[in-house]
Amino acid sequence: MLTVTPSAREYFQGLLEQQPNNTHLRLRVIHPGTPQAEVDLAYCPPGDEQAQDEAIDCGLFTLYVEADSMKVLDGAMIDFERHATGGDLSIRAPGLKGQRPASDSPIEERIGWVLEARINPMVASHGGVVGLVEVTPENDVVLQFGGGCQGCGMIDVTLKQGVETTIKQEVPEIRSVIDATDHASGENPYYSA
Repeated sequence: MLTVTPSAREYFQGLLEQQPNNTHLRLRVIHPGTPQAEVDLAYCPPGDEQAQDEAIDCGLFTLYVEADSMKVLDGAMIDFERHATGGDLSIRAPGLKGQRPASDSPIEERIGWVLEARINPMVASHGGVVGLVEVTPENDVVLQFGGGCQGCGMIDVTLKQGVETTIKQEVPEIRSVIDATDHASGENPYYSA
């Protein structure tokens, strides 16, 4: 069930009062179940809603939710928190980026989830990407860094303080994380020749 708090309803009402009559809102999830997942909330003029959309009555307006997005948004909450400088709209959707694998799932699956949901979104801001090469029988994780991470002068810090720490928090049976990247063949993203 998707919850729209009273403060969010009030906030949306204020926005919709500035739009043409009978304008509502439409919500959908783009790339559900992936690290790139995001929520798209837009004005919905009359006739823009889809026949399959789920209509949520919010009092003076209707929130239309794309049918395929309803399952992903189960348990989600839309809230608006007022403060001195205005306020913050938040959409908390626990299943948006996919479900964390169970603790008894194969170790490769759990590490893959950590890489996609936690690590890659962090390194993507620098044009980087991290991929799993293998998990050794001794539970050492072998990774391949690419993009802006290949040849980066800060890779040791990223590996030990960011990547390894995060993986060990999520998958405690890991012994160590090993970088198998050939950084000498990469282009250093911080310097140009």
